[in-house]
Amino acid sequence: MFGKRKNQTMTAPQSSYWQRLKKDLVKNRIAYLMFLPVLLYYLIFCYKPMYGLIIAFKDFSPAKGILNSPWAKNFGLNHFIEFFGSVYFTRLIKNTLVISITNLLVTFPAPIILALLLNEVRSKKYKGVVQTLTYLPHFISMVVICSMVRLFVGEGGFITQILDSMGIVDGRYSMLSQKEYFVPIYVLSGLWQTIGWSAIIYISALSGVDQELYEAARIDGANRWKQTIHITLPSIMMTIIMMLILRIGTIMSVGYEKIILLYNPGIYETADVISSYVYRKGLLESNWSFSAAVGLFNSLINLFLVLGANKITKKVTDMGLW
Repeated sequence: MFGKRKNQTMTAPQSSYWQRLKKDLVKNRIAYLMFLPVLLYYLIFCYKPMYGLIIAFKDFSPAKGILNSPWAKNFGLNHFIEFFGSVYFTRLIKNTLVISITNLLVTFPAPIILALLLNEVRSKKYKGVVQTLTYLPHFISMVVICSMVRLFVGEGGFITQILDSMGIVDGRYSMLSQKEYFVPIYVLSGLWQTIGWSAIIYISALSGVDQELYEAARIDGANRWKQTIHITLPSIMMTIIMMLILRIGTIMSVGYEKIILLYNPGIYETADVISSYVYRKGLLESNWSFSAAVGLFNSLINLFLVLGANKITKKVTDMGLW
């Protein structure tokens, strides 16, 4: 008797949960139908391809397929061991971190500052013009952006000529042929391309700040700077923290598209990163297993960075992604 009651007690919440789920599916069927394409996209293009990560532990051959390809030596870890012992390992990690951290320090606060400045503008016409001009580079193709950058900083380019007149660079040579200029070019061109688009989320967050808080602050004698420090920034702090955690999680993932469109073998010492190395080994040299191992290692580092950043921010600010 007691056992029967216990089973009934345990199954009751389960049945009620499925009933609530069924009722919610019927009630919000339009919302679920709208969400279905997004779910299918991630299942097909993000989760299903993870099956292919097996080749990181095998000596993959397209003729044999993934399952029939032999396992790599050292219990499937041979490609990881080969990468860790490679002469390029230290250089790739260093370049990836230098470019990513510099990019983070420059391009992360810039959209926040732009959003705060635009929030102070009272002329809607001027505000709209500034927003449009800063948004436009985001919609330009990466190939076109890199072609423009090559023209600007190349031999005879207007940026090269300006810096040459200031005695900073030698205008007879392209700046992209000199390894010390690659990181500044990469970061500043990325800032120009993304600052307006990245500011959208902060502008949206600022539009939701209660205006009565500003009125109360003005009555207490707070100027615009104090209102920004004590009202505006705390109001959008959750958004800033969320975006920061997501950016930290991509520190090791410098996009290879822009890198391979800008770099050349003469500046590999400062320009070659993990993603461009994976591109060369996997697609140009057809070393698929090795490149998959390097990419998997990179993804695991990013995962730990996200988890660590979220844990630290929760301890410091009591706010996090989860």
